[in-house]
Amino acid sequence: MKQLLYRLFEHQYLGREEARVILQNIAEGRYNDAQIASLITVFLMRSISVEELTGFREALLDMRVPIDLAEFKPIDIVGTGGDGKNTFNISTCSCFVVAGAGYNVVKHGNYGATSVSGASNVMEQHGIKFTNNNDQLRRNMEACHITYLHAPLFNPALKAVAPVRKNLGVRSFFNMLGPLVNPAMPAYQLLGVYNLPLLRLYNYTYQESGTRFAVVHSLDGYDEISLTADFKVAMPEKEKIYSPELLGFKRCQEADLDGGSTPEEAARIFDAVLENKATEAQRNCVVINSAFAIQVICPEKSIETCIAEAKESLDSGRALATFKQYVSLNS
Repeated sequence: MKQLLYRLFEHQYLGREEARVILQNIAEGRYNDAQIASLITVFLMRSISVEELTGFREALLDMRVPIDLAEFKPIDIVGTGGDGKNTFNISTCSCFVVAGAGYNVVKHGNYGATSVSGASNVMEQHGIKFTNNNDQLRRNMEACHITYLHAPLFNPALKAVAPVRKNLGVRSFFNMLGPLVNPAMPAYQLLGVYNLPLLRLYNYTYQESGTRFAVVHSLDGYDEISLTADFKVAMPEKEKIYSPELLGFKRCQEADLDGGSTPEEAARIFDAVLENKATEAQRNCVVINSAFAIQVICPEKSIETCIAEAKESLDSGRALATFKQYVSLNS
């Protein structure tokens, strides 16, 4: 590992196979925490290459606990994290809105590494027990149109680096990898990224994978559609910049999307959105992310139609009912 780190400190890049072997070694416990932290730091100081990202991804997918949900043709809605904004759990809320609208969702998530509350934190706050039992995951899909995959249960490497990531408290290349290694290999993906170079990197990677996708980025640095600024959406057939106003939404402020200072506060905001008690800014942010997820699945639908479907899922109470049923099945 020492020689490898020297190479990386000299601004050299890893080949695809080298990257794959490194991730396998991390999973097998061959590196200590200081070495892993050094490796993470390298990729904070320069951009990751497509070859490196692909090699890391292949290693994680090779080692994953396999599950079979292909018949459901689900979507995953996820942000890379690491934008430093400490927003509430927008993508997790959106997952239940989309499921409430009748679309299948397989959410792959983890504890927050750079924010107060990640998807797994908000799930735990509601008493949800994580599982990698395929039969239970299928029951969730059949009953609720959604199931949740707690990342460390499905990949040993993600479990091995969790303490280091938490102690560092900064974004890492594992933020970039998380969305690419959903063990269910979903048919569709809505992915939020925190800068434009990452949008281009993921756009290229997804084009190679065959996944139907949209990569989104708010131009003021959010890893989701925040409605605080114009935002870019990259799909297989087009890239487009949208403004909140042109889609019928008010532009909001950064403080409007704050996720609170504790997991309990974050959970209360999550509940308020699904219960239709949230602020206009919180609700709108979830609606627009849900709408673009629906359009990934149904590209023939206009974004206005997809927005209407997302609003209906919330207004009718179906999103909330879906979440309550999920809690009852998994507590």
